[in-house]
Amino acid sequence: MLYLASKSPRRTELLDRLDQPHRLLDVDVPEVRAPGEGAAEYVARVARDKARAGWALVAGQPGARVLGADTEVVLGEEVFGKPRDAADAAAMLRRLSGRTHRVLSAVVVVDAAGEREALSATEVRFAPLSEAAIAAYVATGEPLGKAGAYAIQGRAEAFVEHLSGSHSGVMGLPLRETARLLGAADAIESGAVCAAAAG
Repeated sequence: MLYLASKSPRRTELLDRLDQPHRLLDVDVPEVRAPGEGAAEYVARVARDKARAGWALVAGQPGARVLGADTEVVLGEEVFGKPRDAADAAAMLRRLSGRTHRVLSAVVVVDAAGEREALSATEVRFAPLSEAAIAAYVATGEPLGKAGAYAIQGRAEAFVEHLSGSHSGVMGLPLRETARLLGAADAIESGAVCAAAAG
């Protein structure tokens, strides 16, 4: 059984697109960047921490595997987490306006065979945003709870002037990388079954 160590409805929806039956695990992992920790290292560590926390809950179950993921918006080397409030969301959007930023999305799969991970990096350029556009978007409430104060699958898609990389990664779960990791897990399990049968 595959377990998703996430409370994100977007990740559940994306994993459904891969026809991967799964159950949700509610894990509570601190998302605090360590001093001197690079943005990519931070995103990968948080995804790893989520997967490991989930694995600790189900490790005793035969065939269990856990998927953890983390997605962050990065401008330069500054990581934009979730906005504290509407004013913080507006401030983030002003800084992203008319500029190119990166969205880093890490995926980690943990099972009895060990850990496998992948990192997706996508470049996103926003068109220049007027104060009126920012205020109207923030008023919808959509930016709250979203890394970088926007949801590309929502109204903010109209802000995107250019995207190079994984659209699903910007949403929160890069499907190509996730499919590859889960496929590798399937191959390992199949190999183990074949080896046991041969033995």
